[in-house]
Amino acid sequence: MRPDQDTRTTDMRLSLATEPSSPSRPNEDFVGVTSGAVVLLDGAGTPGGMESGCSHGVAWYARMLGSTLLAEVTQSAAPLTELLTRSIKTVASLHDFTCDLTHPGTPSATVAMLRRTDDSLEWLVLADSVIILDTGTAEPTVLSDDRLERIGALHRAELDALPNGTPEHTEALRRYIEVMNGHRNREGGFWTASADPLAAEQSLTGTVLADQVRAAALLSDGASRLTDLFGLATWRQLLDLLANDGPQSLITRVRAAEHEDPQGARWPRPKTHDDATAAFWPFPQPRLL
Repeated sequence: MRPDQDTRTTDMRLSLATEPSSPSRPNEDFVGVTSGAVVLLDGAGTPGGMESGCSHGVAWYARMLGSTLLAEVTQSAAPLTELLTRSIKTVASLHDFTCDLTHPGTPSATVAMLRRTDDSLEWLVLADSVIILDTGTAEPTVLSDDRLERIGALHRAELDALPNGTPEHTEALRRYIEVMNGHRNREGGFWTASADPLAAEQSLTGTVLADQVRAAALLSDGASRLTDLFGLATWRQLLDLLANDGPQSLITRVRAAEHEDPQGARWPRPKTHDDATAAFWPFPQPRLL
């Protein structure tokens, strides 16, 4: 699906945009739409030169899990947590005979899902992708799982003190990832979709009345950084940008900020650029007669 392509059904219109961190790297994000549902994943793994135990890679994992989730949500009205459990099992079965899925660096992904029924919106988030609901109030409702960020903040001081792009930063990033792998999918740590289907039970979920929501956005952390890392827009301003100019405009603003701070001096971060994906789903309000 091309960036900013509209997807329409009788009651559904979305705009999507996704962009890799670099033209020379595969996009490890995934976004897909089926009638009445949106799925967004942000793949995670190990940087080049580090062992992962998997011959397929992070982009493959994100695509496989995302497409499997889309198939599940199309075919079943089961709770979103159950659909994620099934999907993790399915994808694990595709490569457990060729790859070491017990390796701490095996590919994983964040998950954000939104499904609309006749009168409600069901949501699920796992790890640091974000769902924003515009309920018509001054500040929108932001649905996120901050366990990864809370754990990461405890171990990122050395990494944040070093300029991006230097050998020292690269080595510190590897050490940071090794430490974070030790906290992934463990009690007291953070949870992502990977090889263990039990991770799905750690998802944050909820339901809201559909008629209370004017629009929704799903963002990978490479897109949400305009607000939650750079502080260049409030969540309301970010939603307005999506509504007025579309998801590609959001990614363009993120890239501009990244280019202004290539070494992470103003905004310390593990990656100067990250894959960025955004989906915007407006809900037409009923007209008063």
